[in-house]
Amino acid sequence: MTELLKISLPDGSVREMEPGSTPADVAAAIGPGLAKAALAARVDGEVRDLGRPFEGDAELALITARDEADALELVRHDYAHILAEAVQALWPGTQITFGPATDDGFYYDVMAPASREPFGMDDLPAIEEKMREIIKADKPLRREVWSREDLIAKWEADGEAFKAEWARELPENEELTVYWSGDDWLDMCRGPHLESTGKLDPQAFKLMRTAGAYWRGDQRNAQLTRIYGTGWLNKKQLNQHLMRLEEAAKRDHRKLGREMDLFHLQEEAHGSVFWHPKGYRIWRELEAYMRRKMDGGGYREIKTPQLMDVRQWTQSGHWGKYAENMFAVPDIVPDVDDTGAASEAPKVADDADWMAIKPMNCPAHVLVFKQGITSYRDLPIRLGEMGCCHRNEPHGALHGLMRVRQFTQDDAHIFCTEDQVVGEVRRFCQLASEVYADFGFKFAIKLALRPEKRLGTDADWDKAEQELRDAVEEAGMMNEEFGWEELPGEGAFYAPKLEWHLTDAIGRTWQVGTIQGDRVLPERLDATYVGEDGDKHRPVMLHRAIFGSYERFIGILIEHYAGRLPAWLAPVQTVVATIVSDADDYAKDAVAKLEAAGIRVESDLRNEKINYKVREHSLAKVPHLLVVGKREAEEGTVAMRTLGEKEQRVLPLDEAIALLKAEATPPDLR
Repeated sequence: MTELLKISLPDGSVREMEPGSTPADVAAAIGPGLAKAALAARVDGEVRDLGRPFEGDAELALITARDEADALELVRHDYAHILAEAVQALWPGTQITFGPATDDGFYYDVMAPASREPFGMDDLPAIEEKMREIIKADKPLRREVWSREDLIAKWEADGEAFKAEWARELPENEELTVYWSGDDWLDMCRGPHLESTGKLDPQAFKLMRTAGAYWRGDQRNAQLTRIYGTGWLNKKQLNQHLMRLEEAAKRDHRKLGREMDLFHLQEEAHGSVFWHPKGYRIWRELEAYMRRKMDGGGYREIKTPQLMDVRQWTQSGHWGKYAENMFAVPDIVPDVDDTGAASEAPKVADDADWMAIKPMNCPAHVLVFKQGITSYRDLPIRLGEMGCCHRNEPHGALHGLMRVRQFTQDDAHIFCTEDQVVGEVRRFCQLASEVYADFGFKFAIKLALRPEKRLGTDADWDKAEQELRDAVEEAGMMNEEFGWEELPGEGAFYAPKLEWHLTDAIGRTWQVGTIQGDRVLPERLDATYVGEDGDKHRPVMLHRAIFGSYERFIGILIEHYAGRLPAWLAPVQTVVATIVSDADDYAKDAVAKLEAAGIRVESDLRNEKINYKVREHSLAKVPHLLVVGKREAEEGTVAMRTLGEKEQRVLPLDEAIALLKAEATPPDLR
């Protein structure tokens, strides 16, 4: 008699199934409702197709739409394959490459046949319609295992040069699988997939845009077209996503930055920001706020060099791990003629010394710590720096203020003893929480654990990870309220880290603050302190930031508030605008009193209609407009219009000044 398979279910029950049975058979045995709802299966922790037979006894969890994260990844993967199938059906001779799921959708890289131009936005409606046809056809999605030789021969016969190249390079011991869509189209894929195309909602996806992409991300290779789409479980989710995108477009910090005259970017300085007076005022207010928080937290501010010898970066380990993201310059002086012009392009000798512009501040902070003899009685030492750094980001990755090459961090490093680590991290958790609350953000705390490629021993990593857990627990934040989660493999190469993920006004998350417990850099750079026993000991180095970078944090604030910054951050906190020229002198007196109260104020005495002035200053996101005419001048009052409110208030000037002064006071000073 054939021995039955024992399939363990999440509720603790065990189903006995015939050999060759599949997760779909288990779902059907439990009930028709589950059989219909099941999308895929988690077998011994691995997500698989419902129709893939069990290989032996197994633990099984069936995936339905309620398991939203898994379900979304599955449907987006399927949408990507259907996209590729649709493009090849419409334009035979198209070569396909890869098509993964993404955080909110999917894409597929394809090469158009020689008979036509690369695909563009005008092609998307036809592709969408063909995709819907494939979905409605309810084509079964079937997995097969192929030999390497047969798969390569298939791709070469079909003219799929990219697929053939990839198949040749897959590891010899890797099982090569394909998925059929019906009996007329296949793609090389590990899976898993849904049972059929009809499991998808034909109204729950939309193709969004096209872009250029290089084969395997290398600009020396063939250029492809990347077709992006967004995919969801149902049309309601799609519509909600499209509404979020529409709202995000209204809040785009680049658009608002132009309208509010805050900053600009241009090709002469790729990835670096030209701050205008109003934008830099926001920066200065943030910097002053952060300095007060750091001063109150016992930090001592320092300033370190932009350029350091490459040998220093080699010793720290950054050159070996991060050189491709660093700007390096030869330590030479170019020849110049009498006019001051270079006579020829500088030549770099083979034995020239090299300097690197710092991509981070930490090695320089170790060098400051090492000056003189440090006793255990001096610890902890908290060194802070508003440190300007440069990282060689690819041009295509740059994005307004969010991804730049030059940025300034609210950076600090805490040097402490082993016994002080948990207390210092707990203290930072509380400080970061206060800061984010001042800006109205909700946040989640996540622990990024050791990556595969790392420096240091497993014992050090075990200890560093546990210290961070203990600190969060002592701070009362290791719970659902603070979104506690652990992220395997996402730590830095030298240390695990706690991450603060902020949620903005439209539900997007931004990873901003971090703190990392590091035992590697003090060792590599020979940082020591004298212990109570008189011997030298290594300090633990905690790397920490709250804003992350000023550029990115300002971009996040602009989008979070849709440009309507709190009055204490607004570049111009109020404008006094006249209705008639008879009120000009009164408006000037009002401006003088507002300035004396420390309020950032401008006047608008132009010979324009008041409605025009109101619209203009609303577009500039000025929090308050004080309108004055002949009557207000006579009575010593102002008509206060607050941004976003329909009604205006008429009140005495002194009362308006008191209200504005209170609102313009930074939250930590109230």
